[in-house]
Amino acid sequence: HGPSNFLSSLHGYGPLADYYAARGFVVVQPTHLDSKTLPFRSSDHPEAPLFWRARAEDMSRVLDHLDVVEGAVPGLAGRVARGAVGVVGHSMGGHTASVLLGARHGDATGGTSAEPESEVADPRIRAGVLLAAPGRGDALSDFARAHYSFLSSLDFSAMRAPALVVAGDADDHPFMKTVGAAWHADPYHLAPGPKALLTLPGGEHGLGGVAGYDAAETADESPERVATVQLLTWAYLRSQLVPGDPAWRDALATLDSARGRVESK
Repeated sequence: HGPSNFLSSLHGYGPLADYYAARGFVVVQPTHLDSKTLPFRSSDHPEAPLFWRARAEDMSRVLDHLDVVEGAVPGLAGRVARGAVGVVGHSMGGHTASVLLGARHGDATGGTSAEPESEVADPRIRAGVLLAAPGRGDALSDFARAHYSFLSSLDFSAMRAPALVVAGDADDHPFMKTVGAAWHADPYHLAPGPKALLTLPGGEHGLGGVAGYDAAETADESPERVATVQLLTWAYLRSQLVPGDPAWRDALATLDSARGRVESK
């Protein structure tokens, strides 16, 4: 959802998409309605500017029509492991991943109601990665509460699917929250296990530059930090989706405290 023209579309997140695709994953990237390549972000639609529900529905729609996706890529048909589906999202995309994995809102507009809704969750998605994702609603900044009110009712207590939460310990900008960088670890602390948390020393919201190659808005540009995110997120998904695969264990064995810290529950 950021300020760049094309990172918020299927053309973004090359450092992650290319890495995963080169190591056995079929990567499908949507262009959501809030992309700057589309004219809807500034519209008067009730879900604008972030279209939280439509984003999740986009991902389920991809799974509904995997035949079309496979058929569009020569040589891909019949080679997709449809029972091994993961989701990865950064920032607002991390929110999309969280609701697909079971996090809830009070109602369709983000308000509160007696019966939380969770129908945007998709049980076909077996595991996920939340990168610099939003945290609990009572820590929103005044700006976020006014402009993104749906986040105020975000509830992680039903997010039971396995997930790796990735947070930079310097992602403390007050634009969205009042509690500093710890807010981005909320999806780990407030959701039931199994979960893992990767904390990146010195990492800001761009996590070294995962959104795109040489993205100008990456305040903490670091190829080394991106390499850590690439390896750990790929390895986590690999081991969650392929029973017995040692990728996560092996990746943790290479990690030192200067690059990241991992805890799990």
